[in-house]
Amino acid sequence: MGARRAGEKGGSRRGAVVIRRAEGRDAGRLTRLVRSSRAYEGRYSSMVEGYRVGPDYIAAHRVFVAVEEAAGGAGPGEQERVWGFYALLVEPAELDLMFVADQAQGYGIGRRLIAHMRDEARRAGLDRVRVVSHPPAEGFYRSVGARAVGVVRADPPAVMWDRPELAFLVEAGEER
Repeated sequence: MGARRAGEKGGSRRGAVVIRRAEGRDAGRLTRLVRSSRAYEGRYSSMVEGYRVGPDYIAAHRVFVAVEEAAGGAGPGEQERVWGFYALLVEPAELDLMFVADQAQGYGIGRRLIAHMRDEARRAGLDRVRVVSHPPAEGFYRSVGARAVGVVRADPPAVMWDRPELAFLVEAGEER
């Protein structure tokens, strides 16, 4: 069996996955992706209950979305399939949100989003990007180059558990 490509499932070819700047019209789909994430089931469900990624948030921050273009290009009434997204805050430098659709995990979408985020951070003149990780996502962030820098303690009732604090170092001319 050959290597899987981002956006390819069970050997069937799909449209190309591209990363583009999010727009206000993406808000509903990004909100649904956050609220439906299996990573936030059970004890973590309170973190995404009622969570909203609104057009105002998208306009205020560097939000990028990984989408699968509809076959033959998106025509009238057709929507791209959203596979994931991230939000990079510049002041202070932080990866605020990062989600990959459950059905797209394991296909390289997260790695592509992180590579894109690092390039975007470099363009913004950042040398380091902080991540306060959802505990189950810590291994992923470490696997793509984040380094542990501490722990953010629980802050009940908003957050009931400690969270790993990590950082991506962003160097000028960095190569992966």
